[in-house]
Amino acid sequence: MTRRQFAAALAPAPRPNVLFLIADDLNDSLGCYGNPIVKTPHLDALARRATVFENAYCQFPLCQPSRTSLLSGLRPETTRVWTLATPTRQHIGNATLLPELFRRHGYFTAHAGKVFHTGRHAEDERSWDEEKREFGKNPPPAEVLRSGDDPEPTGHTFRWDVLRTADANTPDGIQARQTVAWLEQRAQDGRPFFLATGFRRPHAPYSAPAPYFDLYPPDQMPLPRPDPPPDVPAAANHPHPVRPLAPRAVREHLAAYYACVSFVDAQVGLILEALDRLNLRRNTIIVFLGDHGYHLGNHGGLWHKQTLFESSARAPLLIAAPGLPPGRCRRLVEFVDIYPTLAELCGLPAPANLEGLSTVPLLRRPARPWKSAAFSMVGRSEKPGENAKDVAFTGRTIRTEQWRYTEWDEARRGVELYDVRQDPSEIRNLAANSALAPVRADLARRLRAGWRAALPTPKS
Repeated sequence: MTRRQFAAALAPAPRPNVLFLIADDLNDSLGCYGNPIVKTPHLDALARRATVFENAYCQFPLCQPSRTSLLSGLRPETTRVWTLATPTRQHIGNATLLPELFRRHGYFTAHAGKVFHTGRHAEDERSWDEEKREFGKNPPPAEVLRSGDDPEPTGHTFRWDVLRTADANTPDGIQARQTVAWLEQRAQDGRPFFLATGFRRPHAPYSAPAPYFDLYPPDQMPLPRPDPPPDVPAAANHPHPVRPLAPRAVREHLAAYYACVSFVDAQVGLILEALDRLNLRRNTIIVFLGDHGYHLGNHGGLWHKQTLFESSARAPLLIAAPGLPPGRCRRLVEFVDIYPTLAELCGLPAPANLEGLSTVPLLRRPARPWKSAAFSMVGRSEKPGENAKDVAFTGRTIRTEQWRYTEWDEARRGVELYDVRQDPSEIRNLAANSALAPVRADLARRLRAGWRAALPTPKS
């Protein structure tokens, strides 16, 4: 062995990099999650090299609360961020947020696009060396080839736009190319990095360049199942339409949403191709997720998020870590687990107050025993809608491997119980079934006992 080889053998291994990719309002409409319609070749390829978490749950299905929770490693009960308008640090003060932890330990940290929520109240300058913040939620009218909209359902944006714009000139395309530029810089100087890219799509308005719409002829889109609306009024995120959407309109909106998913997939592909070209993948942890789920006309015509049903609380989560095998994990995990997972993978000291559980044991052995439940919550104003400035009451849910149990306003405004093994679409509310009274009572007790009581035992 030469002197140089000996020195190299004694040198500490380089610290892993982190590439953190998050999409806005993305549900499980991905090929790797079994969707037979959507075309996501780049994410499907990533999934073949990652652990695909099939049952990953956000803690609050709304952008600002969800992102504050997962980036702080703290649950919404602690962050008290329950609306889009609540500042990220209003209640958690000087808590060390996820990218800030990496910055404090010598990593170059930068974000392009929507990672924290949009707006000065939500962004966190102290977490980043460089920022390229989100812009361009709505496309310029001159770039719109054709569009569609409907007056209902009310309370949120419900428009789609086919764009003449090239990918490289869209906001998400610009952010992806900024990420590539940062990767090229780090490949040159060798500094470890935490790079985060936040994609605005598929958030409404469902806007994407025309070639992505061409992938999804509306007349080929299957309509959602004609299920009834929820029997608990508080469970709906927005008022149901007085006049149901015409089948043609439903198909157009589905096609537009899928077009945006394929557009995001292409931008992810651009970044991953650069990672390979620069020989950085072998030492880079890749995380991809949607910030929460999203309804596409199910439950009798629900669109958008802000419910505690599976479609809204569950979202995709892929983690690819060097040296760990790919696989699929059906255990219950939560977005609040992402912070301690990345800290452990990179050998960084996680803050003692984190309220999640590192998933590194699952990355090594996906079928091992794990936590017994996942928890989510949502806020409601007296008038349903996304942009509430205050919360009149909350809904809280516990999801076990068999059951979902939800209480609205501590059960004063309704209770839901679903057997998700027998009824994965959560259509039949069993809360009033007297034969299941012991199950309901046990789940109510576990909901109140909270996340600590659901942690795996030391011997599991």
